Amino acid sequence: MPRRTAQPQAAPAPTALDASAAPAPTPTLAGERVAPDWRVLAATAVVLVLWASAFIAIRGIGDHLSPGSIALGRQLVGSIALIAIAAWRRPPLPRGRGLVLVIVYGVIWFAGYTLVLNVAERHLDAGTTAMLVNVAPLIVALVAGIAFKEGFPRPLMIGLGVGFTGVVIIALGGAGAHGDLFGIVLGLVAAVLYASGLLVQKVALKTTDALSATWVGCVVGAVALLPFLPQLVTEVGTAPTAAVAATVYLGLFPTAVAFLLWAWVLQRSTAGATASATLAVPAIAVLLSWLLLGELPTIAALVGGALCLVGVAWSRRR
Repeated sequence: MPRRTAQPQAAPAPTALDASAAPAPTPTLAGERVAPDWRVLAATAVVLVLWASAFIAIRGIGDHLSPGSIALGRQLVGSIALIAIAAWRRPPLPRGRGLVLVIVYGVIWFAGYTLVLNVAERHLDAGTTAMLVNVAPLIVALVAGIAFKEGFPRPLMIGLGVGFTGVVIIALGGAGAHGDLFGIVLGLVAAVLYASGLLVQKVALKTTDALSATWVGCVVGAVALLPFLPQLVTEVGTAPTAAVAATVYLGLFPTAVAFLLWAWVLQRSTAGATASATLAVPAIAVLLSWLLLGELPTIAALVGGALCLVGVAWSRRR
C-alpha cells in the first residue's frame, strides 16, 4: 500500500478577540510616515486657530489682569472643563512612570509655558511673540537628534542655521514700538518650555490615555500656579467683564479643547510632524493681531519670523 503522508493543517483563522487584543502600532519619535487622516487634519486645524487666538486674548487683557492671574484663571477654567469630560468618559488614570511624566509636562507646559508667555506679551506684540514661540519645532528637532539618536542630517543643520538667523534679526531690529529685548528673551524661553513640554508629553502618551494626560496635566499646572490665587481674586473683582470672559475663553478653548485635541493628534502622529504643523500659528496670529488689536510686527520682525518658519520647514525635509 502506498504510504500516506500527513497533510499540513492550516493555521486557525484569527478571531475577533485576537484582533482586539493585538496592540495597534504606535508612531515613534524617529518618525515613520503616517497615512493622512482627515480627522487628524481637522483636529490639527482647530488647534492651530485656537492657539493663535490665545496670543490675541492674552495681549488684549494684559492691561486688566496680571500674567500670573491670567495663567491661573486659564488653568482653573480648563481643569474644571476637563475634569467634567473625564468624569463622563472615565479614562484610566496615569500610573507609574506615565504619571511622573504627566506631572512634569503639566508643570513645564500648563504652568511654566503659560506664565512665561503671558509675561512675554507684556513686552511684545502678539504676532512677534507667536513667531518666537514657534522656534520650538527647531528645538524639538535638535533634542531628538541628540536624545533619540535621530542624527543631524544636512536639512536639519541648514534649517537650524536659517532659523537662528531669523531669531538674530528679530532680536536686533524686530521689537519696534510694541516690544523690547527682554520680551524677545522671554519669547525664546517660552519656546524652550513649549518644546520641552511637547517632548515629555510625547513619551508620556505611549502609556497614558490622551484625555487622562490632558486633564491631569492641566490640574497639575493649576496647582503649581496657586500662589497667584490671592492676586487673581483681587483683580477679577475690579476687571471689566470682557477681560474675565476672555480668561474663561482661554481656559475653555485654547486650553481644554485645544490641548485635548492636541494630545489626541500627538498619539496618532510623530512629535516632529505635529510640531511642524504649528508653523501656521504665527501667520494666523499676525492676521488676528492686525484685525483685532491694530498691531503689526515691524518689517525686521516679519523678515526674521519668515526665516524662522523657513528654517523649521527646511529642517523637516527628508
